[in-house]
Amino acid sequence: MPTSSDFLLLTTTGATSGEQTTTPLPYVHHDDLLLVVGSDPAWYDDLLAHPSVQVELAGETFEALAVPAEGARRDELLKQVAHSGYVVILDRVDLGEPREVANLADKLVEIHTWLREQLRHVRAEVDAHFAAQPGEPPSLGLQIRQRCLAFCQALEFHHTSEDGHLFPGMAPHHPHLKATFERLADEHRAVARIQGELASLLADIGAADPRRFRAELDRMAAELNAHLDHEEAALLPLLAEIPWPPPRP
Repeated sequence: MPTSSDFLLLTTTGATSGEQTTTPLPYVHHDDLLLVVGSDPAWYDDLLAHPSVQVELAGETFEALAVPAEGARRDELLKQVAHSGYVVILDRVDLGEPREVANLADKLVEIHTWLREQLRHVRAEVDAHFAAQPGEPPSLGLQIRQRCLAFCQALEFHHTSEDGHLFPGMAPHHPHLKATFERLADEHRAVARIQGELASLLADIGAADPRRFRAELDRMAAELNAHLDHEEAALLPLLAEIPWPPPRP
């Protein structure tokens, strides 16, 4: 069982309030996994609603995907940590090789790269889910759900920021691109529809036909990637002229 010094700080986003809360929680390293355990439902409900969390451990702060263990896997991990209650795997978000961000174009590419990587993870975990024999390895259902939810929430936040701030700020300086901004806004509404379809599709993965499920997932992934490609083609030349982070006034 964790000792009194084996604690990390977990920052979650409120399921209903949307406010961030930092909670000290006991943690355990098991094989290659970082686990947190506890019995308070507040932080657990928060990470179910918002899987992207922030972890502070041993003087380092990093982003992670919170995946509650389920079924036989949960039972086995609870034995390893000698604890009762919830056990959650913190899957560190891999941002890849650090890249220089000198302007807003670089920042957009960084965001899109992360979104594409998360979508690849969803597809890889779906493949693993269908390839597994019953009960071995444990179900990936909740893991896929958390990954998909984190992807959809990040994409929604990204598009809300563009529609609410970036596009209105750029439009007066580039009136000839009015049609481009309108098309991108239309695409954002289409992407929001695809996000809803994706969430519904993954929610029914347990009863899905693998071939049809993969075909539908591939169709949605292609549409999402096509939108990101088009957005980059339209915006990167303009955003390259805007320094990032913005200079202080």
